[in-house]
Amino acid sequence: MKLWVCCVLFVFACQSSFADWVRQPFWYDDARRDKVAKGTVWPQPKNIQTTTQSLSLDPEGFSVVTSDSAANSADCKDVLDPAIERYRGLLFWIPADARVSVSGDSVLGRLRVTTSGTCTKYPNLDSDESYTLTVPASGDATLSAQTAWGALRGLETFSQLVYEVDGKHKLNVTTIDDEPRFPHRGVMLDTARHFIAVPYIIQNLDAMAYNKINVFHWHMVDDQSFPFQSATYPDLSGKGAYTQDNVYSPEDVRSVVEYARMRGIRVIPEFDSPGHMQSWGQGHPDLLTSCSPTSIQQDIYHLGPANVARNSTYDFMQRLFQEIREVFADEYLHLGGDEVHFQCWMSNDEIQQFMQQQGFPNTTEGFAKLEGYYIHRLINILKEFPKRTRGIVWQEIFDNNIISGDFTIDLDTIIHVWQWNNSNFQGIQYWDELPQVTAAGYRAILSSCWYLNFIDYGRDWPKYYECDPHNFTGNAQQKELVIGGEAPLWAEWVDATNVVARLWPRASAVAERLWSPQNLRDATAASPRMEEHRCRMVRRGIRAQPQGPSYCKYEWNQANNVPTTSGAQGIMGYVQQLLLLFSSLVLTFGLW
Repeated sequence: MKLWVCCVLFVFACQSSFADWVRQPFWYDDARRDKVAKGTVWPQPKNIQTTTQSLSLDPEGFSVVTSDSAANSADCKDVLDPAIERYRGLLFWIPADARVSVSGDSVLGRLRVTTSGTCTKYPNLDSDESYTLTVPASGDATLSAQTAWGALRGLETFSQLVYEVDGKHKLNVTTIDDEPRFPHRGVMLDTARHFIAVPYIIQNLDAMAYNKINVFHWHMVDDQSFPFQSATYPDLSGKGAYTQDNVYSPEDVRSVVEYARMRGIRVIPEFDSPGHMQSWGQGHPDLLTSCSPTSIQQDIYHLGPANVARNSTYDFMQRLFQEIREVFADEYLHLGGDEVHFQCWMSNDEIQQFMQQQGFPNTTEGFAKLEGYYIHRLINILKEFPKRTRGIVWQEIFDNNIISGDFTIDLDTIIHVWQWNNSNFQGIQYWDELPQVTAAGYRAILSSCWYLNFIDYGRDWPKYYECDPHNFTGNAQQKELVIGGEAPLWAEWVDATNVVARLWPRASAVAERLWSPQNLRDATAASPRMEEHRCRMVRRGIRAQPQGPSYCKYEWNQANNVPTTSGAQGIMGYVQQLLLLFSSLVLTFGLW
């Protein structure tokens, strides 16, 4: 018995001593110290003043409360109450058995959240996302915003100020006055080349919220598949989806829109036409133009772009758009308009006859007029809806206007600039396109330099970080017309196995470029914050890919898809098991 007692005492004595030792920095902690920040914010706030004075948070005693104005507004309360509960889970991540008491520390006990403006049910392009956040040396921290959307951004910032030191949750005395540089900050995801199931879309929405990205551009359908399940035209997905398991029901869409809304994210669907419609023709072949081989394109598809000569095409689009408008809440609908090859229209007698009736010549200029005619009619359809609805189009629609000299597209239509000129694509440089778009009075969003589907060896986020939407020659009024940008991820080589890792943290570079001040341009200086932010996302369950040799204390666990601790805490567990095994051997074989 004495031997058994001695063994137990020895085990616990060794465990206690090792626990004290294991909290000392390892060589790789020292080597990594300058590479990883602690308690920094991504994207960087507009104005931030922080100190080295730290406060502790007590997971059992800390609270977040709303002011009377926020609590009494139904729309504010609807968003803020779940957000506060959600962020409470994000604030405290140290496992309970690894936490150290904060007794005797300077402790922050409460965060007060105040909204003073009007809260809307859904975020929109004009939503105010500004906020101020104060973490004082004593007393309550305060978060003030005009809207619930600003309060959400402030809660995210507050959660990022918290860092871990020796088993305690800490943050520094800090003052922040923040607002986004651009109102439209988006990620575009293609779910037509590969079907991306709703849970992965949801995970991407979480990552977007962690990066203050506020637009999910859902490129839902394309030539390859039509996964949107339409009640009005069930054959669109019935015959156009890959399988009937690879579809988004109206309930799926509503769940994505609602999940996004609760995180201050707009969902803008894209139903691209008149090109990229092969999947539409599987169930509705009369919607498309019948093509014949020509000397220009011998291998032309049998069915090409939309048949823009038929009134039935516009009746079809009117009914479909009406359904889309009811399912999706945002006032904007992306109409597409890119990459329409005119050879099919050139080969079709019905189209040729229609062009003659309209006075369009059988030339590039005439076909540019023809596509402009089609898009103009679609925009007029949107304008007739009871709920305000406006369009976004790819830059070809504007370029066709230049070719045809026919600027009939309404100025409240947003031009989406996407082309570039390098080894991957031979197009117009965005710094040449944006001056023309804005000089004509159109608002623009940029994607040209942020194509995340192109990957490089090594870390490539710095090149996204360096691209700026205002990098073009123009006056102040023209710069104001550029309302933001989007990072597209086309899915030819992306599906559920790699979509989240391909996006993050590379899209984080775009997030900071679109939120933070323009003079914040040094990717090297931003790297320690990026490394901390990447590990923070991993800890929160986002499968963000590494940016070079390093480690996160809470690594991604491939086995059960949840983060797991690594490093010192994991070593502690192994040593404890070894000590217990040694004790068992002593008791069993009488080694003492």
